[in-house]
Amino acid sequence: MVRTKLDNRFFESTRGRVVLELRAGPKTVNELAAKLGLTDNAIRANLLSLERDRLVEQSGSVKGFRKPHFAYALTDEARHLFPKSYDSLLNVLLTELKTRLNPSALVDSLRSVGRRLGRREETTSDDAVMSRFDEAVNKLEALGGAPRVVVHDDRVVIKSESCPFAESVGEHPEVCQVAEAMIEELVGAPVRETCDRTGSPKCCFEITPAAPRA
Repeated sequence: MVRTKLDNRFFESTRGRVVLELRAGPKTVNELAAKLGLTDNAIRANLLSLERDRLVEQSGSVKGFRKPHFAYALTDEARHLFPKSYDSLLNVLLTELKTRLNPSALVDSLRSVGRRLGRREETTSDDAVMSRFDEAVNKLEALGGAPRVVVHDDRVVIKSESCPFAESVGEHPEVCQVAEAMIEELVGAPVRETCDRTGSPKCCFEITPAAPRA
């Protein structure tokens, strides 16, 4: 098992590119092959190596034309290898703030931080509204997530299989308010956080029907 943090050299390799794809969520061999422009056999060889290193594991199956296809996902150990030097500092800071602030004041402070992170120098016109979602995705990605935009009939949802605050949300679930307020500031519409904080935390932010949609 790889014991050190995953570095740039690793991510430039084929194995590293596979890991980056799986960071956004489980994928089949065919999906990885199409995304990376490689053969199925090349993907299988790299997955086998990553499984031996306990970086990747099978995660259910997807219905195929002839037979089910196995889906692959990152292990918890792999997620912990991504550089997150702020994790321990953030936990200590939140613990200290909880001794000084009441719950309401703590949430207000965290949301204020989120609004600062999402503040834009220029307003975005209505006809470029999707660029607001793109910017929210980019901001979450810069924090350490792997977000994507999902458009439903009645709402827009920003999801991430990799939580940027994964090491903190178990003890400090209030930290999700930072991302919620940041996204609200960026998209200019109310946002509701419905994150899954069980197991490996997963982000989910629902933009209300009042938000412009594509």
